Amino acid sequence: MKLLRVLAVPAALTLVAACGGGGTASAPQSTATSSSAPATKDAHPVSQTTATPPAMAGVTARGALVLLSSATGARVRTLVPNGVIGDEISVSADGGTIFFSRRHGCVDDVESVAVSGGKPTLLTTGSVPALSPDGNTLAFARQPTLTPRCMKAAGSDLSAQYSLVTRTLSTGVERAYPMLPAGQPGGLPAPISHLSWAANGTELAVSIAAIQDNEGWQIVLMDTATAQNYLGGTGDTQVPVTGPDRRRSYWREGAYLPGGNLFVSRACCAGEPVRNVSKLMWEITPAGVLKHRVAIGFPGLDHTSLAVNRSGKWLLYLAGTGLYVSENGARPRQVGSGLIAAAWL
Repeated sequence: MKLLRVLAVPAALTLVAACGGGGTASAPQSTATSSSAPATKDAHPVSQTTATPPAMAGVTARGALVLLSSATGARVRTLVPNGVIGDEISVSADGGTIFFSRRHGCVDDVESVAVSGGKPTLLTTGSVPALSPDGNTLAFARQPTLTPRCMKAAGSDLSAQYSLVTRTLSTGVERAYPMLPAGQPGGLPAPISHLSWAANGTELAVSIAAIQDNEGWQIVLMDTATAQNYLGGTGDTQVPVTGPDRRRSYWREGAYLPGGNLFVSRACCAGEPVRNVSKLMWEITPAGVLKHRVAIGFPGLDHTSLAVNRSGKWLLYLAGTGLYVSENGARPRQVGSGLIAAAWL
C-alpha cells in the first residue's frame, strides 16, 4: 500500500494568476510570506469589515487555548496552557464550554473546559471535535498521528485506524464511521482535517486531507443517519470542484452556513510537489456552485480553521497563523496572529 504523503504548503510562492474569481477580473496581488501581511483582498468593490466581531477563542502556536479580544484578537485569558492542537475547536451553543483536543505522545484526546475557567474534562480519544447545533452530539476524528515514530508504532494497515466518530454527550454512546476497507475506493489513508455540522444536526461536512500525490483534498457531505463510512458509499456525497482550472484545483476545507451552503477555502494547484498559485475564500452551494467570493487569499499560506457564527453573519479563518474575520461576506480584515485554530464563542 502506498503511504500517505502529507501536503506541505511552501512558505512563499510567486503569484502567477488567480485561479478563478467569481466572474470578475482581479488585479494581481503581492504574495504574502507571513501572517502579519495586509488583509486579503476581494475583487468586488465592497467595504472591508469594520464592525467589532463577536467574542472568539483560539489556540496559539504554542498550544495554549485562549480567549481572544474581539476588537484586537489579543489574548484575554488562558484556559489551557499547553498541548492543544489545531485546526479545530468547538463551542457550545450557549458559549459556555469549549471542546478541544490535546496530544499526549501518539494519542490525541478530546477534552472540554468551561469558558469561565477550571480543570478540563477528558471525554475520549480523538481530534478536530465539532459539536452539533443542538449540543447533543460531538463529532470527531479518531486516526493515527502522522509522525515517523507514531506511524512506526501504528503498524502497516493505517487505513483500518481511520474513523469518524459521533458521541452522544448525555450517555457517552459512540458510533464509528470507518473508512472503506483498503483496496476499495477511498481505501487509502484519508485524514480528516476539519468537521462542520449542518443546521439540521444530521449532516456533516468532512474536510479530507491529502491521500497521495497531494491530490486528496476534498469535502464530503456525510449523512450520519444513513452513512456507513465517512468517505465513499451510501450517505456520502463529494462536493464537486467548480470554476476555472477545476481539474487541478481542490477544496482545502469547508464549513456549513446556516442556510445549507458552505464557506470554503479553494486552492490551485494540486500535484507533487504542490504549487499553489491561488487561494480563494468562497461561499458555494453543496453542488459546488459559486454564490459569493469573500476574498482572494495568499497563495503561499494555508487557509484553515474556517468557522461561521450561529447567525451566519460572521465568518473567520486563518491564513497561515493570521486570524481574519468577515461580516456578511464583506472583505475580511486581520484581527490577530500566532494561531493554529479559532472559533466563535
